[in-house]
Amino acid sequence: MASKKGNILIVDDNAGIRQALKILLPLHFAEVETLPSPVMLVSTLERFRPDVVLLDMNFNSSINTGNEGLYWAGEIKKMAPEVEVVLFTAYADIQLAVEGMKRGAFDFIVKPWDNDKLVATLTAARDKARKAMGRDASDAPLGLTDRHPGQSKGFMYWGTSTQMAAIRKTVDKIAPTDATVLITGENGTGKDVLAREIHAHSLRSGKPMVAVDAGAITETLFESELFGHVKGAFTDAHTDHVGKFEQADGGTLFLDEIGNIPLHLQAKLLRVIQSRSVVRVGGSRAIPVNIRLICATNMDLEQLVREGRFREDLYYRINTVHLALPPLRERREDIVPLAERFTCQFAEKYHRPVSGLDDAAKARLESGRWSGNIRELQNVIEKAVILSDGTMLTATDIQIEPSKAGVPASGMLKAVSEAEEERLIREAVEHSGGNISAAAKALGISRPTLYAKMKKYGL
Repeated sequence: MASKKGNILIVDDNAGIRQALKILLPLHFAEVETLPSPVMLVSTLERFRPDVVLLDMNFNSSINTGNEGLYWAGEIKKMAPEVEVVLFTAYADIQLAVEGMKRGAFDFIVKPWDNDKLVATLTAARDKARKAMGRDASDAPLGLTDRHPGQSKGFMYWGTSTQMAAIRKTVDKIAPTDATVLITGENGTGKDVLAREIHAHSLRSGKPMVAVDAGAITETLFESELFGHVKGAFTDAHTDHVGKFEQADGGTLFLDEIGNIPLHLQAKLLRVIQSRSVVRVGGSRAIPVNIRLICATNMDLEQLVREGRFREDLYYRINTVHLALPPLRERREDIVPLAERFTCQFAEKYHRPVSGLDDAAKARLESGRWSGNIRELQNVIEKAVILSDGTMLTATDIQIEPSKAGVPASGMLKAVSEAEEERLIREAVEHSGGNISAAAKALGISRPTLYAKMKKYGL
C-alpha cells in the first residue's frame, strides 16, 4: 500500500473526473478535496492548505485555450509559493505545457491519463512541496495512528453491531479474491466506502479503483463513457477516449447505482462483463480488460427483475457475493462513536476547538431517526462543529428533530426499499392509533398518498 500523506486539491469542472480521483487519490494522500471551479479557490487554499493542486486548464466549454488554468496557476503561486501546481488538460499542447512551467507549474498531465503516471507525478509534487515546507514526510493522516474502536486499517468504520461484524467477516474472506460483489443499502449507508474497503484489502490495491455513477450517465454517452470511443466515432470525438473499463484495467471498477441503468443498455453491459473485453464506439478491435467488479444500488434488484426492469442474467452475474448494509437506525450503538469520529475530523478540518460531545448532545443524536443514515449524521456534525461556540458540542448544536423510538420521522420514505416502506407505514399507523392524518404527518406524506400506499401493501 502506498504511503498516505499530504493534502491535494482537485479543481475540475467534470464531475466524473472529480469522482474518479476522489476514489483513486485517497490511497496516496491523507486528505483529498475537490472544487468544480476556481471560484472558491482562494478561500479553500487558506482553509485546506494543500500540498498540491491538480488544476484543470479550462472551465468554459466554449473556450479551450488553457488561459484560465494558466492564470490560476500563477495566482496560486503568488498566494502560496510553496504549493505545487500540476496542470490538467485534454489538449496535448507542448507550448502550453512550457508556458505553464514558466509560470511555476510542477508538471503537466494530459487527459485521458494513465493512473500510474498521474499518481507518480502528484506524489512527486507532494514530496517536493512538503520538503520545501519542512514537513515530516512520515506524518500520518488523521485517524491512522489513533483509531477509534471498530475502525479498520482501511476506510470503513465497522462499529460494534452484529450485522456489521458479519459483513466484516465476509469482507475478510472475499477481499483477496476477484469475486464480483453487489452492495445494497439505503442512501447514505456507506456503500461507496465499503467498496473502497474491499479494494484496499484486495490483491489489486496497488492498482486503480475507478468509480462510476451509472445512474448519472446519459443514455447517449453510456457506451462512450464505459467502453470508450475512437477518434471520429461521432461529432466532437476529436481524439480517442479510454472508457472506464480500460481505466480500471488491473484494478477495480465500481459501478454505483447500477439499478438505474435502462434495460436496453443492460445487455451491452452484460456482454462486456461476460467477455471481459470492450470494443470502443466506432472501433472494431476487442480490447481485453482485467478488472474486479463491484456494484452498488439502493434499489431492490430482485423486485426489478420480477417487474421486468432488470435483466435476470445480469443480476446473477453481478451477485456472486451480496453485502447488505444496514441502515443507521438498526445499528444505534454506532451513532455516538461515529459522531465522535466526525467531530474530530471536522474540528481539525475547520480548525475549531471542539473536542467532543456532552451527554445531552449524545442523547439527542441517539433519539434521531436518521433516514439519511451515516451521510446525514456526518452533515449534522459538520454543521455543528462549524457553528459551535464551545469546546464541546451540546444538544443545541445538534440541529435535528428527535423522534420517539419506533416512530418514523418526517420525510423518511424517500429512497427506501418497498419492504422498508411497508414496515415504516405499518409502524406509523400503529403508533398513531389508526389516526391516518397523524400517521401521514409523521411520514411526511399526504393522506391520499398514505391511503394509496396502505392499499398497495394491503394494510
